[in-house]
Amino acid sequence: MPTPRFVYFDIDDTLLDHRQAERAALADVVATYRAQFAAHPLDDVRARYHDRNVVLWRRYAAGAISKETLRRQRIAAWLEELGIDLDAAAVERLYMDRYRAHWAFIEGAREVFLTIADHLPVGLLTNGFAEVQHAKLDRFPELRARASAVVISEEVGVMKPHPQIFAHATRTAGTPPGAILYVGDSLHSDVEGGLQAGWQVAWFARNGATEQPPGAFRFADWPALLARLGLG
Repeated sequence: MPTPRFVYFDIDDTLLDHRQAERAALADVVATYRAQFAAHPLDDVRARYHDRNVVLWRRYAAGAISKETLRRQRIAAWLEELGIDLDAAAVERLYMDRYRAHWAFIEGAREVFLTIADHLPVGLLTNGFAEVQHAKLDRFPELRARASAVVISEEVGVMKPHPQIFAHATRTAGTPPGAILYVGDSLHSDVEGGLQAGWQVAWFARNGATEQPPGAFRFADWPALLARLGLG
């Protein structure tokens, strides 16, 4: 990997543990409405929500549904699928409140982000709703303070891996594509999108994934990335 001149980081499931926050928030929802969810194992409740949410985000990314429809359907349709009669809007508010309460760094990510930021300009490139992602940056102000570029898909108008968001991020960094390194967890959004943009890519394969995408550096623990950059 050539020495980059700028490093972008994904946020969710790269720096911050989105999936764990989602799982914990769903457990809190089930605990609050214990009687209504009594017939459903927690793992099944989580899997059904996650699978439905993934499908809705794909439709949103394709422009097939609106942000409001995504938010409404991911709870309402999930409850309907489970046969649970609750106020979907109230459940959505509870879920988002508990989701925010469980935001946390992935182990080792904060230290590596700050170490790299001590040596190279860094930025953040993330999919997601702008108000939620900005709330995460407010919760962890060192991310915003150290990032010289913050690119959020909703504010650009397209989601990763669309070439337009990578082109926008390239211009924002003021760095040639080949000198930018992108660190992310998603094979589709981060690895494929970054490589297609001509960026260097470091794939955070934290959950035992065994694929080896050509042209990307694959790592499963943060010190390995530092070592690859000569900062370990």
